[in-house]
Order: sequence, then structure tokens, then C-alpha cells
Amino acid sequence: MARSTSSDAFPLSWHSLARRAFVTPPLPRPRPRRLAQLCVGLYLFGLGLAAQVAAGLGAAPWDVLHQGLHLRTGWSIGTWVIVTGAAVILLWIPLRQRAGVGTLLNVVGIGVALDVSLLWLPEPGTPVGQWLMLAAGIVTVALGSGLYIGAGLGPGPRDGLMTGLAERGLSIVAARTLIEVSVVAAGFALGGTVGVGTLLFAVSIGPLTQLFLPPLHVDRAAAG
Repeated sequence: MARSTSSDAFPLSWHSLARRAFVTPPLPRPRPRRLAQLCVGLYLFGLGLAAQVAAGLGAAPWDVLHQGLHLRTGWSIGTWVIVTGAAVILLWIPLRQRAGVGTLLNVVGIGVALDVSLLWLPEPGTPVGQWLMLAAGIVTVALGSGLYIGAGLGPGPRDGLMTGLAERGLSIVAARTLIEVSVVAAGFALGGTVGVGTLLFAVSIGPLTQLFLPPLHVDRAAAG
């Protein structure tokens, strides 16, 4: 039997590493649709978060923390989205969670989109304008979530932390509550904005994302 050469062995080791590190193949077909849907979804997600910050009625739970860190350090909110996302990915290691291309792009893409959007989004001058921007922001985040989740290229860092904790014995509800209460409390202590928008985001983002997800799920569309 012929021995495999080092060049033959390299692809095997690469595929073995990819299977262990990635929850999906790095870029399954249909590649153009998945990538386009992922990128649009991440931008809309960041845009929606920025709209909620600009509305001034309370940031999304994680953004309460990001906003508080921004106030303490001067780094932009989007920069802290990236930093905390990378830190959360490190927490996946003991939880044995696997990433995807979408996970890695999520870490950077949402933070950049949030900062860019805050540059051009106006601050509402009336209470009605604040409420309209808050509602538009939450719906836009849900649409962005449906797009990037539906692309099937891996969960976001914070979603992976939640499911990783759930696999260690916590329910999904308990894991999400523990994480979000912790980050809101820490962010509030740092000066982040907690308000009715924070509560509305927490209770509505799940149902709204579930509404958008089915028609945006690439694998279901391909199977149909």
C-alpha cells in the first residue's frame, strides 16, 4: 500500500480542523446568496441597534454595556461591540461551541455597521420621533437577525454563548435571562442607558425574528 505524502495529508488535516472548528462547512452552497444575505443582515442588525441608541429610550441589553464602556473609555460603541464579541468567542472554548464564517464576520460587521449608522442617523427631536425610531430599530434588528441566521453560516457570538450554557444544563430562557440581566446591570453601573426601549427589545426581538426567519432560511428554500 502506497504511503500518503505530506501534500496528501494536508487536506485531510485541514478538513478535520474545519469539522472541529466550524458548525457548518466554511462556505456551503449557494455561496453568493449566503454571503450576500449574511452581509445585508449584519448591516441591518447594526443599523437597527444604532437607531435604538439614537432614539434615546434605552439601548438593547448588550448595548447598555457597550454604551457604558464607551462612556468610561471614549472608545466608540461599535468598537466595544467588536471587543466584547471577540471576548465572548473565547468563552466558547470551554463550552465547546463551534463557529462559522458568519460568526467571525458577525464579530466585526455589526460593530462597524453600528458606528457608521450613528454617523448619519438623526437624533429625534420629539417624543413621537423617538418612539418611531425605537420601533424601526427593533424591527430592523429582527429583520437583520432573520437574514444572517437564515444564511446558515454560524450563530452570533452571544447566541453561541447562550446555547453553550444551555447545553451545560440551563434552559434557553434561563441562560438568556442570566446573560442579559448581567450585561444590563454591568452597563447600567457604567452609565449605559436603560429604559423602556431595553425592555421592549428584550420581549419583542425573539417573536419578531421568528416571524422573519422562515422565508429567509436558505436551506429551507433550497429544500423546497
